[in-house]
Amino acid sequence: MDRPGLADFLRRRREALRPGEVGLPPGVRRRAPGLRREEVAALAGMSTDYYARIEQQRGPQPSDQVVAAIARALRFDLDERDHLFRLAGHRPPVRLRREEHIAPGLMRVLDRLDDTPAMIVSDLAETLVQNRLAIALLGDQRHHAGPARSQFHRWFTDPEERTHYPEDDHERQTRLQAAGLRAALSLSSDARAREVLEDLLRRSAEFREVWQRHEVEEKTGTRKRLVHPQLGVLEVDCQSLWTENRAQALLVFTGVPGTEAQEKLDLLQVIGTQQFAR
Repeated sequence: MDRPGLADFLRRRREALRPGEVGLPPGVRRRAPGLRREEVAALAGMSTDYYARIEQQRGPQPSDQVVAAIARALRFDLDERDHLFRLAGHRPPVRLRREEHIAPGLMRVLDRLDDTPAMIVSDLAETLVQNRLAIALLGDQRHHAGPARSQFHRWFTDPEERTHYPEDDHERQTRLQAAGLRAALSLSSDARAREVLEDLLRRSAEFREVWQRHEVEEKTGTRKRLVHPQLGVLEVDCQSLWTENRAQALLVFTGVPGTEAQEKLDLLQVIGTQQFAR
């Protein structure tokens, strides 16, 4: 339990809220614009003294139920809620149940993207669907089975996977792949995720070494350098649009207009769906 961090986080979020945001009247004689402690306590269904002791770094560790009640009272989103649980010394509630059904909202967006590579992946980096330009850029990644469906797994077990990136990016990618798997496991350590982890720990000494660094990284946007068998190296921006529960993401690859990367992406329309292999 991080008592100072928990107290400071709650105080700052309480002071940032306005009464109207939680259905309370503005009131009079407020010394500060945010909520009062007694108002948060009432919204969370607890005594003012109990809540005050948490903000004052006193009292026992709050239970899971108390933390969840405070998160609801302060109108936290999922990221804020999970951070609150960690500060209180608890594992955040499971956000997701991994399934094959593609989120309809992501699918509707993908259906409208016919002029740039785009694909939908799971939080375990499993490719669920690709448009034709994503296949032209990356090859068809939907044929893998078992743990190899996960790019995190293939990076450490399938040499072909590394041909997608320039060799001088391999060290960074190795760290990112392990960090991405750790982020997925922090969301839900279900049977699929554990199978990927356990197989990698058994098969890859490289993975075991980098896994011990305990790095966690979950990006919503990044610049990538990709290697295409005919076009060579392409430097593209990869933007990620996640579902609310972080179970699936739409990845969109674009180039800066007027650059060589964009010209190469335009050529994909002509080249067609080539396998991503040397």
